[in-house]
Amino acid sequence: MPITVQDELPAISHLRDENVFVIPKSRASTQEIRPMRLGILNLMPNKVETEVQFIRLLANTPLQVNVDLLRLDTHRSSENSEQHLDMFYRYFSDVKDTNYDALIITGAPLAFLDYEDVGYWQELQEFFDWAEHHATSTLFSCWAAHAGLFHHHGLMRTLREDKLCGVFEHECYFDHAALTRGFDDRFLVPHSRFGNIDVDSIKAREDLVVLAGSEEVGAYLIKNQSGSQVYITGHPEYDADSLQKEYQRDVQKGPDAPKPKNYFPENNPELAPSKTWQSHAFLLFSNWLNYYVYQTTPYDINLVSQDVRTNNYAE
Repeated sequence: MPITVQDELPAISHLRDENVFVIPKSRASTQEIRPMRLGILNLMPNKVETEVQFIRLLANTPLQVNVDLLRLDTHRSSENSEQHLDMFYRYFSDVKDTNYDALIITGAPLAFLDYEDVGYWQELQEFFDWAEHHATSTLFSCWAAHAGLFHHHGLMRTLREDKLCGVFEHECYFDHAALTRGFDDRFLVPHSRFGNIDVDSIKAREDLVVLAGSEEVGAYLIKNQSGSQVYITGHPEYDADSLQKEYQRDVQKGPDAPKPKNYFPENNPELAPSKTWQSHAFLLFSNWLNYYVYQTTPYDINLVSQDVRTNNYAE
């Protein structure tokens, strides 16, 4: 089934080139079904690229999902035209009375700022609290995962001395967890971050479960017991060349920038990298939409605000 987005969204053409089935809302409105409603709070500066990456993963299921692109009222992105945002994004203040089956909160390039120093931190905290009562499940990505774990569970991140950057092997910690159902015992995921939260601190919380990770990256996939919160500390949505672009930007700042680990063939930046994590990424988002959204959300979306969650797939 297709992903439904606003007519003329630039991401549509990119995804159709990949044979990803995306239809505009004008066509979807003629179909007599109850599609899931999903909102993406896009905090990344490269809006279109991030839209493509997440919508691609959401489209790989039999479920029809209507996607709303969301923005905070207090945040302005200097790297994007306001025309694009005004045309395709809805302000948080405009959707506060809206319920969603699911929400995604993307990462943001804010590694070295304390949360309280982020210009839109107060409104983002309001969004976190609002999501708990207006969405069946919320997925927090990278920086947003650390911010969400701090806001909801009081877990403070620390900054690594060296950036964790590259493609790393992970393992599943439970044999029958719904989010990792169908995963290989070991799988690959890109990471690009300085932030880190001690794994033992997460495991000490009775309301949190670490489902996957590794000794090198720490906790990668975390959820709360009900599944209303899913935290991903890496970037399964990344394109094959995403880390390459980041490395090239780092090299412009300093020629001694470290190369992403386990990424370039023969560790040679002149060779094009391969995408070795896509099957895991598709399966992760498919499992999330199926087990923690579709099978849990009420058919009457007005009941989402009553916190109706009928299933618990903790382990």
